[in-house]
Amino acid sequence: MIAWLQIHGIRIAIIVILGFVAYLVIKRVVPRLIRKTMLIRMKDQPEAAIAKRSKTISHVITNAIGIFIGVLVLFTILGQVGFNIGPALASLGIAGLAISFGAQSLIKDLINGLFILLEDQYGIGDVVRVGGIAGLVEEVNLRRTVLRDLDGIVHFIPNSEISIASNLTKEYSRVNMNISVGYGEDLDRVMEITNLVCKHMADEPEWKKKIIKTPQVLRVDALGDSGIEIKILGDTRPSMQWEVMGELRRRIKKEFDKEGIEIPWPHMKVYFGNPMQKD
Repeated sequence: MIAWLQIHGIRIAIIVILGFVAYLVIKRVVPRLIRKTMLIRMKDQPEAAIAKRSKTISHVITNAIGIFIGVLVLFTILGQVGFNIGPALASLGIAGLAISFGAQSLIKDLINGLFILLEDQYGIGDVVRVGGIAGLVEEVNLRRTVLRDLDGIVHFIPNSEISIASNLTKEYSRVNMNISVGYGEDLDRVMEITNLVCKHMADEPEWKKKIIKTPQVLRVDALGDSGIEIKILGDTRPSMQWEVMGELRRRIKKEFDKEGIEIPWPHMKVYFGNPMQKD
């Protein structure tokens, strides 16, 4: 027993160490190579987009190579302990063929995952809506996509269930918001004040780096039950639209209060059989 350990135990330890070192090297080298490749292929894209794409592809490739190294180490160790891996490999092939007939959903997961990666539909760090769920992509591989929603809930979505993927943060994001004002307000004045608020905010250093295209009034969007809806559109850096819209709403409300512009709320007038009188 001692003699066996002296011979095979050392070999097994060396195999495990070599496998571990190989994985560490792959984990360190692959992200660098992928990033260099993405810098060449995506030279016209923003740095954030290149970083997301590099991180996603590196994660998938590193995991795949890690699994391959683990299987290789396992079979090498089995060979060292005297296990005949030839019949085992043949049996594994037959078993894999049998399993494949009952694993069509898994195969569909892998195919869908491959297209998601090749077409760059989304990656780690994007905010997407897939499978009827919206959230931040924390992980994506050939089999599944992992999202975390605003409540902090983590969703594991098989790629085979993803028929439509909506990416809210690809290349840029959009400010798309409505504000409501009273029917008695001068719309030209309201639009002028709103555009000034947007411009002043976009000129500030803190917000200038987050805003690509200054938000501005697009049109009168609707004549609502309680007020007139005004549409505001603009472009921001990926994932910055919610922060920008929140600050815009705060500033617009503050400026409207200062200028005496009414922001209406739902209300109802009730008449009890008396003739309606003008206000």
